[in-house]
Amino acid sequence: MRNRYAGEPFTTTDSEIAAALEHLSIPTLLLSCVHITGDPRFIRDFRQNGIFLNEIEGFMSEDDKARARAEALPVIVDYRDRGCPQPAPLPAGLVKEMMDWAACEIVPDAYLGLLAEELDLEGRDPRSPAPLEPSRAAELPVVVIGCGESGVLAGIRLAQARLPFTIIEKNVGAGGTWWENDYPGARVDVANHFYCYSFEPNNGWGHYFAEQPELRAYFGDLVAKHGLEEHIRWGTEVTDAVWDEETGTWTVTTRCADGAESTVTARAVITAVGQLNRPHLPDLEGADTFAGPAFHSAAWDHSIDLTGKRVALIGAGASGFQIAPAIAEKVAQLTVFQRTAQWMFPNPMYHDVVADGVRWALEHLPFYGRWYRFLLLWPGADKGLEAARVDPDYPDQDYAVSEINALARQMFTGWITDQVGDDQELLAKVLPDYPATGKRTLQDNGTWLSTLRRDNVDLCRDPIRRITPHAVQTEDGALREVDVIIYATGFRHTEVLWPMRVTGRAGTDLHALWGNRPYAYLGITVPSFPNFFLLYGPGAHLAHGGSLIFNSELEMRYIDACLAKLADEGLHSIEPSTQAAAEWHRATQAAIAQTVWAHPSIKHSYFKNADGEIHTVSPWRLDEYWSAVREPDWSQFVITQGVSS
Repeated sequence: MRNRYAGEPFTTTDSEIAAALEHLSIPTLLLSCVHITGDPRFIRDFRQNGIFLNEIEGFMSEDDKARARAEALPVIVDYRDRGCPQPAPLPAGLVKEMMDWAACEIVPDAYLGLLAEELDLEGRDPRSPAPLEPSRAAELPVVVIGCGESGVLAGIRLAQARLPFTIIEKNVGAGGTWWENDYPGARVDVANHFYCYSFEPNNGWGHYFAEQPELRAYFGDLVAKHGLEEHIRWGTEVTDAVWDEETGTWTVTTRCADGAESTVTARAVITAVGQLNRPHLPDLEGADTFAGPAFHSAAWDHSIDLTGKRVALIGAGASGFQIAPAIAEKVAQLTVFQRTAQWMFPNPMYHDVVADGVRWALEHLPFYGRWYRFLLLWPGADKGLEAARVDPDYPDQDYAVSEINALARQMFTGWITDQVGDDQELLAKVLPDYPATGKRTLQDNGTWLSTLRRDNVDLCRDPIRRITPHAVQTEDGALREVDVIIYATGFRHTEVLWPMRVTGRAGTDLHALWGNRPYAYLGITVPSFPNFFLLYGPGAHLAHGGSLIFNSELEMRYIDACLAKLADEGLHSIEPSTQAAAEWHRATQAAIAQTVWAHPSIKHSYFKNADGEIHTVSPWRLDEYWSAVREPDWSQFVITQGVSS
């Protein structure tokens, strides 16, 4: 059976192959040639000078890239002429050498297991669950709340385990945030050939950083491919989930769009609702008196034509950063109200279209897609965490928290000042005054600052005092008349699982237990809430690298193992011990306190709760979290035997 990552056979002509090579990542091409030939000279004869986030050429010279194409062409032609045979597996030592070469450094042993799973050169999907014994599986129905990226993943894995399940989704289609956030300019800020399931790569992405319609289609297509549709209740919201200790079941109450309520009974519940799920609207005086259209970016009103309108864009974080450039040309006047300036990461590829030659290589060249994924993963695998960790001996903590953090600030500052030029008034508004990476760093290819320099765009940093029927008034008393207000004010990130009511053992209310400090053991399970599992739970938000899809895959494998134990042993319930959860939360909080995200100069951040604390973000390296959730440590659980166990 042909390895699905070994490439599909092709009859492409020599000239067409040569044309395709002009658009490829040269390091990835050379790694594919090693697979085709088994000859390591393709990496030993070429030197990279380092890789950087989203930099897929390894800073090779143009002469070296031309030489690499010239040497690769006859190899690929010969491979085609031989009928595209499946390459033989490479020795483990050579694969490690390829990793080190691609990473431009020695990959530490701690990452090897993680990377072997991500590369999956054997094509076996190592994170998939084994099918459960049918009679045992039938006794463990599962409810999944949400059908975004983690909910679709949960459905795929539950189907593979042959567990009965129901997915409840408040929208009428799959994708979660990629279903809801269809505002102009919406796109992902993790490179798409990594921002997809490791076992379901998409060789047809149209952009390197896909726009919202493409992402929505990806998740919808996988629902169809894996036969999940029959398990999903669309347009239905979960209001309550209550544990019954006597029966060992959860009763989940749902409400449809027409208000009709019903219940579903399950042995286990998986929440997959996300943290950027419920829009946050600021409490602004007079907001309800505004006479024109006003809406949140996650509920874009497409019936409103912004052409020729005076528009107020309140908020300039990740969403506003994308919206402003997308609408500036059509509006008469755009006023952007920004509370805090954002650090920007230079990414010239941010709007680039994927060339046909790249899609050809992904489809046909052996393991090209797997190594391209590696090139995207590795520079973002904890390099950001290195820049976020505090060095207590660094002398100027107001400027930077470490030497590497200072270098990041210098790079970001140069990117901003080079674009602004001599406009000192604008520079004062857009240059942040806090350490780099302290808040979400935004991907930028120059469109943001070029938009702010347009004659019909004004960036306002004065706080808003109130909204009037036809204007926005700032604290300095100025009135800015507007026709439309767009709230790009983010989400209720720190209010995990809000507004659902979840009641566990002995009537324990989850939100009362948490207060403003949500926590979960490994970000997945909570004491007093048996057979209750969280995907993207508290402490699992990635702010430094990787992707949420990567984390979801690790968490779902862990949940699969918990469900298998429940089913195989006929258990009544499992839950983490209070001590295990408390210790994990304590360790997480101690680690977060040593990061720039907790820096006292950062007053406003969606990471922080009302008390200025951070309980949703992961401070762990990717390999550390991978190791922690690789398999459950049952000594950390309270396990209740079932009648038949």
